[in-house]
Amino acid sequence: MPPNPLHNRVSTELLPRVRQPAQYIGNEVNQLVKPGDWDAADVRVVLAFPDTYTIGMSHLGCQIFYWLCNHTPKVCAERTYSPLPDAEAVMRARNIPLFTWDTRQPVGSADIVAFSLQYELCYSTVLNMLDLAGIPLRAADRTDDHPLVIAGGPQADNPEPMAEFLDLVVVGDGEVSMAQIIEAYRQYKRDGVPRREMIRLMARTFPWIYAPNLYEAHYHDDNTLAELRPLDDEIPTLIQRCQTPDFEHAAFPAKPLVPWVEVVHDRISIEIMRGCPQVCRFCHAGYTKRPLKYRSVERILEIAEESYRATGNDEIGLLSLSTADYPLLRELSEAINERFGPRMVNLSFPSLRVDKMLQNIPWMANSVRKGGLTMAVEAANDDLRGAIRKKVTDGNLLDGVRAAYEAGWNRVKLYYMAGFPGERPEDIDGIWETSRAVSRERMKLDKPPAAVTAAVSWLVPKPLTPLQWAAQPRAEYFNEVREHLRRLKRERRGAVQVKTHTPERSVLEAVMSRGDRRLGAVIHEAWRRGARLDGWDDYYRDKLWRQAYDATGIDPDFYAHRTRPLDELLPWDHMGLHMSRAYLEKSYRNYFARFGGEEPTVGIMPEWEVGTLSAPS
Repeated sequence: MPPNPLHNRVSTELLPRVRQPAQYIGNEVNQLVKPGDWDAADVRVVLAFPDTYTIGMSHLGCQIFYWLCNHTPKVCAERTYSPLPDAEAVMRARNIPLFTWDTRQPVGSADIVAFSLQYELCYSTVLNMLDLAGIPLRAADRTDDHPLVIAGGPQADNPEPMAEFLDLVVVGDGEVSMAQIIEAYRQYKRDGVPRREMIRLMARTFPWIYAPNLYEAHYHDDNTLAELRPLDDEIPTLIQRCQTPDFEHAAFPAKPLVPWVEVVHDRISIEIMRGCPQVCRFCHAGYTKRPLKYRSVERILEIAEESYRATGNDEIGLLSLSTADYPLLRELSEAINERFGPRMVNLSFPSLRVDKMLQNIPWMANSVRKGGLTMAVEAANDDLRGAIRKKVTDGNLLDGVRAAYEAGWNRVKLYYMAGFPGERPEDIDGIWETSRAVSRERMKLDKPPAAVTAAVSWLVPKPLTPLQWAAQPRAEYFNEVREHLRRLKRERRGAVQVKTHTPERSVLEAVMSRGDRRLGAVIHEAWRRGARLDGWDDYYRDKLWRQAYDATGIDPDFYAHRTRPLDELLPWDHMGLHMSRAYLEKSYRNYFARFGGEEPTVGIMPEWEVGTLSAPS
């Protein structure tokens, strides 16, 4: 086997010049790829996560695809992540292309580069990684010498802002779709099918594949979408969602990769359930990850045992959109605790539903590490919670945390969201008052108040949810909310900390979340000016995006702060729904009826829907 010159260049020219070089070295425990596998494979896949190693190594989906591909005969899948700016500077200065972590192959030499689009703020990073790999950014500029650029993940439900940069988009679950794409590519490659024809054939063959450059968009004079028309009569006008038919036995890594450095979630992660029965009106995943599927206790225990023996991790995370709704949660937790408790392995949950707290606290007291409880309250007052379909009341919240304090917990993190349609000043005050009440509830046990963190995020209306038609409040409103909460903390004091997101970044999320393909010019211009890793406080620069809007003549308010009429054609209306559009419209109307507002008319919403602290109650 000839030596890999890129391997030596990374070792000698890059690693000595970067901070924390261990995150770039690869060859982790449980790595599946060996030297020579890449050259011997029929199909070579790069799994590209458009964020740093410390984020990407925590992403369970990437571990699943890595396991699935490398357990498929004659397929080799290697991983790549976004380099941090210091590493990128070295790579550009020394002409080191983006490489794979496993055996340091040039990413551009792959057959398929598959990006996982987990959030809107990764778009500029996708472009940066393509550029570092030497792959033309625009799909129209790629030739047979370039890999297929595929994307999946939550943002595939509205990929239009990234349309000109992607060859194929996979909508829905990835286990089945990835396996079928690999087999189709293997056959096309064997038969000598040109790259562009592969794209067309896959779009015709698989109902859950979207080839954005085989569609043409037309717009009305008011800039709203008039039509998204296929350029080929044999490709669908409506893209279906791929479903995993056998979730119980779907591909899952029995021996997950063990990172060399501390990562965001350094634990064994097991997806116990896919989907959520609650369908909160703002939650994108609740509407798209349906129907509900869950694994058996026996299968979860089997995964946990194999993963523990392969990693030695001392924490098992039971993951789902709503872990408390897993129907066998108590049985599962008791079984895991019986098996792993003597080995000092703890359970963790993303968060527990507040209305399930009391029934779960007794067994949690013996099974779950008491570092801190996390609960998604979302809104501070009962009527607003009811409007968004969040099954939480002040009574069961306080009863639940009191039971937790009795069981030994003394720290709580509460997740809130501000910016809901119809939000009133008392809803913002309620964030502080509710958090302080949760803290002071511990004093009823003759103990000091609990340490409570109120983590406040800003509403980003998401496609395929009932709030997809709603306007997002402007950054000025969010900044006012943030300053108001800080004033309440200064004036009223207490053991409550308030943490918030950057409002301008949430506005960018809203622009991209509900945008159309004309935003591709903005993304390209922002990247050209230096945007990348926009999800990081250290690297996000709002002025680059404002400059990009100005340079391209795109008005971000049109996408973020405009209420859509119910009869407007939306950029994602060609994506298949599990729930009908009629259901979403009814739920949108019911939001206002439940919250005491008037039913929205087409094109005009009640003035208070925009969300200002001076709005009438």
